Amino acid sequence: MALKQISSNRCFGGLQKVFEHSSVELKCKMKFAVYLPPQAESGKCPALYWLSGLTCTEQNFISKSGYQQAASEHGLVVIAPDTSPRGCNIKGEDDSWDFGTGAGFYVNATEDPWKANYRMYSYVTEELPQLINANFPVDPQRTSIFGHSMGGHGALICALKNPGKYRSVSAFAPICNPVLCPWGKKAFSGYLGPDESKWKAYDATCLVKSYSGSQIDILIDQGKDDEFLSNGQLLPDNFIAACTEKKIPVVFRLQEGYDHSYYFIATFIADHIRHHAKYLNA
Repeated sequence: MALKQISSNRCFGGLQKVFEHSSVELKCKMKFAVYLPPQAESGKCPALYWLSGLTCTEQNFISKSGYQQAASEHGLVVIAPDTSPRGCNIKGEDDSWDFGTGAGFYVNATEDPWKANYRMYSYVTEELPQLINANFPVDPQRTSIFGHSMGGHGALICALKNPGKYRSVSAFAPICNPVLCPWGKKAFSGYLGPDESKWKAYDATCLVKSYSGSQIDILIDQGKDDEFLSNGQLLPDNFIAACTEKKIPVVFRLQEGYDHSYYFIATFIADHIRHHAKYLNA
């Protein structure tokens, strides 16, 4: 799989790059961002994957969060893919901001006309890591994952569905229980069909209830003034209750005065990088 470099910028002693490739899973051209810290010039580094939220591309995180300083300090290669296939010419793909383009929800669609292209789950857990491992100085045995909103949902389900694959997981304002929220119901009914029992395979709260894998420590930051918290899109209490029942450690921090934006993410991103570095550099 040939990679085409789109951009490269020096940042905190490392390089922030963006590449394009032809995805086998998604059957379209995809872009992803990768930050190579200074340590990557002399050896293999751990890999930390970031999954973005609704409407985002690979650009939002790399230009707004300011994560590069902490990634440079801790020697982490950070990979940020796009949030959906692009330009597939599927009828309705651009009709709404919370379904279709920019809203892949990190599932493998089973319904027409989405199932041929909308396979973001396999893309972020299989195809993209294989691409990264083959082309960049990363240690495949040291991998973690985090994300925001829809991407926080994605990070949680990737970790819970693949015990042992990721050393740590964290999230900013994740959609914790999508089978019960408007965003999730819209996306899952479109991508996965009307049988709600199939939705549970991509719901972090449902997955926790049946989790029997290796020990995993979860960090979640949530802004207290997040409009999507108050209107029932995120439902973190359901997730925390399920974790408590299963004795899965979760640190949940409700941050006074913060909303759903990248100002919130930028404030606490260094904490999350440190959280992952603790496990990745152990």
